[in-house]
Amino acid sequence: MAYIPNLKNKYYNEIVPQLRKRYKSVMEVPRLEKICLNQGVGKGSTDKKLIESAQQEMTIIAGQKALITRSNKDISNFKLRKGMPVGVMVTLRGDRMYEFLDRFITATLPRIRDFKGLDHGFDGRGNFTMGIKEQIAFTEISIDKINNITGMDITFVTNTNSNEDALLLLKQFGLPFKSKNIKSESKNIIEKTNSSSELENKESTDKIKETELEK
Repeated sequence: MAYIPNLKNKYYNEIVPQLRKRYKSVMEVPRLEKICLNQGVGKGSTDKKLIESAQQEMTIIAGQKALITRSNKDISNFKLRKGMPVGVMVTLRGDRMYEFLDRFITATLPRIRDFKGLDHGFDGRGNFTMGIKEQIAFTEISIDKINNITGMDITFVTNTNSNEDALLLLKQFGLPFKSKNIKSESKNIIEKTNSSSELENKESTDKIKETELEK
């Protein structure tokens, strides 16, 4: 029997049947298309060792060889010339994408310092982006073998244009998002109570005026 990643199996056997009830066709069920990892090297663009170490670390984390991204134009203020390396990136699809997501949820997120849930960082087109400040959160990276603490951005790209559908899909995979802001909810409740009390006061004053006119 062919190997199938756990989350891929979960998606087709559990998530799709559960989300199918919300849509007219099974083809409308949102799915995860790719995961993109990006890391900028900043001042390390002139240091070949930093570029190589960043590429090696990204390759170990993703399980796929990382590509070096280069500048498209000259920027004199940053002493940057066209073609100079500015970072590394990896795009994961298929089985490698599901395997990375499984490791990320079960092993990496619990190792992030002061982690209290994921913010709702959606771009309005169903894509979610988050940042990691330290690459040592990944179990594949040994703290004894690194020279610098660096971060990266991780983007989860879905085939839907709705933030709500993408949020529902990623929650089903197991990503721990924060609940809605309690302050904003309490503010809305206060505004509703104030508006209702104003309406009640207005109604009572209208009734008083009516009774005075009748007299």
